[in-house]
Amino acid sequence: MTTNNNNTPDEDDLDYIDFDDDYDDIEDDDDNDDDYSYSRSDNISRHTDNNKKQEYSVVKFIVSEAFSFIKIVIFAAIIALLCTNFIIINAEVPSGSMRDTIWEGDRLFGFRLAYKFSEPKRGDVIIFKYPDNESENYVKRVIGLPNEIVQIKEGHVYINGDELDEPYIKEYIYDDGETHTYIVPDGCYFMLGDNRNNSKDSRYWTNTYVKKEKIIAKVLIRYYSGEKGRISFSRIS
Repeated sequence: MTTNNNNTPDEDDLDYIDFDDDYDDIEDDDDNDDDYSYSRSDNISRHTDNNKKQEYSVVKFIVSEAFSFIKIVIFAAIIALLCTNFIIINAEVPSGSMRDTIWEGDRLFGFRLAYKFSEPKRGDVIIFKYPDNESENYVKRVIGLPNEIVQIKEGHVYINGDELDEPYIKEYIYDDGETHTYIVPDGCYFMLGDNRNNSKDSRYWTNTYVKKEKIIAKVLIRYYSGEKGRISFSRIS
């Protein structure tokens, strides 16, 4: 007996086998050959969307950084303004009345809070409102304290009868042969420039004395030298 192992269907059997000629990767409603085109378009669209998202992220980062920088600048400006108005004063000296301690053109930093909780001391170099015109600021040295008697005779300064030691001056006051006496009122100060023969100070003002409330700051340092014409830090004393 011979067994037929050929399982190939008969020709008649092929009638019910359906071969679908649509080899598309993605089925669509139209069941046509454009599915590949749609898939490619979709990929391009996704790629474009990703690029747009990346561009948006970059722009967002730049804007965020710009706002952060602006905030820092504004904050720094506010701090600088507060310091200038309440803590530090920046002053430029136009004359040589404080030579040789301070020269014309020197730029100084003064500490506004120096006398909020203490009193000015003799020898302090201070910035204050000029008593005869308070729209102007002057820089001089404190010589006479409240309730003291200041005398100038034979070119020398005396406080309550004792000669004042002044290592910061180069030449003494021109002796006009007279003794000039000043009694400093309470809460006021007698001021002199270190360049005694070329200084408009308490000796010549109509309002001789400087009230404490008119003192703006104590001079701390010189940060620019008018004599040298460059940045130069030095302590003022």
